[in-house]
Amino acid sequence: MAEDSPKCIKEYWAEFPRSSEDFLGSIRDWKNVQIATDDEIIWLRGFTEEQAVSSELQQLPDFLLYELRDGLLFRIEALVPSKKIRTGLLWMSIHKALQLTFPPSNQNFFGIDGKIEIKLKPSEEEQPAIALLCSMKDIKEMLIAMPKFKLEKINWIVIHDKALFMGNPLLSFPGKTFWLKNDHLLPTGSDFEFKNVSTLLQKKYNEERGKWLLWNEDGSYLSIDKNDFRKLSVSSFRLTEKSQEWI
Repeated sequence: MAEDSPKCIKEYWAEFPRSSEDFLGSIRDWKNVQIATDDEIIWLRGFTEEQAVSSELQQLPDFLLYELRDGLLFRIEALVPSKKIRTGLLWMSIHKALQLTFPPSNQNFFGIDGKIEIKLKPSEEEQPAIALLCSMKDIKEMLIAMPKFKLEKINWIVIHDKALFMGNPLLSFPGKTFWLKNDHLLPTGSDFEFKNVSTLLQKKYNEERGKWLLWNEDGSYLSIDKNDFRKLSVSSFRLTEKSQEWI
């Protein structure tokens, strides 16, 4: 009786236009993936089966994924090969090959060579809230009546007619909550569309780690200096109250 053949491990290759190279930032942390260039084409190989069907690859424009069989490249589930593998390519790890660079920003639009607009999407993971944005009018009476020990671990700042509180535990006020990711304050239940764009944005726009970037669901943001926050107290709230138009 013949012995069972070992389980076949699929090998995946992919090609991608060099003009869209910066889109690959979303998979830069896949250290098992190797990358090489050939004229106007970027070649990639070494994907796991899980990575091959991931949303990170599916959202890349003009991305062609192949399965390597006997030296030929087949589109996924195709019976006829599309091309032969390229030889003589210089391969290196993708996380070493791709540089973490961004062009100048355009107000509330972030882009990689103007091709990617930063968007938020519903998050698949639940994250603890670290910040709370409230209307000053809505919380005025509640805050003044609150005992000191509930305020002393909270820092705050006024943004127009709203107050942004940060700390743990958060105050039980009505408002919008945010969670923390690489100095980005993201609405709870939301995350960046691209997996590791938060690190890229931080490196370009907040390298000194001196700011919080407060995000809206539409992809707009507000940059806030961390040093502008102060300890919350009834007296600091009342002093601020006297100078604001919303009284």
